[in-house]
Amino acid sequence: MPALHHHETIFSLRHGPSWVLLTMAAGAVNAGAFLACRRFVTHVTGTVSLLGMDSGAWGLMLDYAVVLACFIAGAMASVLAIDGRYHRGLAPLYALPLVVVSGLLTLVSLLGAQGLFGRFGGSVESLPDFAMLSLLSFAMGLQNAAVASSTGAVVRTTHLTGPATDLGVFLATCFFTAGEQRRLAFQRAMLRLLKIGGFALGAALMVPAARHLGYTAFLVPASLVLGATALSFVPAWSTLEAPVPGTPVYPLRTSPPAALRPSAPSGALAAMRASRPSAVGSVADAS
Repeated sequence: MPALHHHETIFSLRHGPSWVLLTMAAGAVNAGAFLACRRFVTHVTGTVSLLGMDSGAWGLMLDYAVVLACFIAGAMASVLAIDGRYHRGLAPLYALPLVVVSGLLTLVSLLGAQGLFGRFGGSVESLPDFAMLSLLSFAMGLQNAAVASSTGAVVRTTHLTGPATDLGVFLATCFFTAGEQRRLAFQRAMLRLLKIGGFALGAALMVPAARHLGYTAFLVPASLVLGATALSFVPAWSTLEAPVPGTPVYPLRTSPPAALRPSAPSGALAAMRASRPSAVGSVADAS
């Protein structure tokens, strides 16, 4: 995975705000979709649940399957622009997927303002609703995969189950670690906490915007995505160094900082382990 961001930049003051802006955008999109047609769209859990709940209603099942497929297709398109180009020896287009996300959100706002999706907050589970949900789902798949690919799968921005789980893990880690290990765990916990807060803030901002602007309110998350893209996904506009095509790259999580790697066992524990018979050796001897 040709990550553009690594530990130093992910947690830097320059690029840290970008993850909050992107989660704010996702929160705004999720709230906007719910206000428009009572359906959430930035994650697939609810979509798959509705797909199962509408079992037997083949038309609705097909509609929700299309929304799910659009999220997956968006993720695939993002990977082709970043990872795919890298493995073909071409420069990854880190910013392109997010620019497309902003463009799709702008398109939804314009089409909605023209009445193509029906009345904002009107009918639920109609064809115009699913057309809008499909566009938003594709955009969120693009965004989530673009950020994941660019950060070595460390940062995801369109759902909160993973970040909430990580928050609990790293907060608990702070209790039994010290020094650099505790500092790094706390740093990771704060990133997840800020993302959760950003998602909620984006949803909160979308409520008055949608009340006054209707579909045009989707210009709010479109602007947030564009701002984050300019701040952190254009290497030429910052000190970021994009990976050189043709050189091996690995996911960021395969190389944890030394402070988070398991420390060597103490003397007593090492002696106990050394005296314990090896299972491999026992089997070899028996054979």
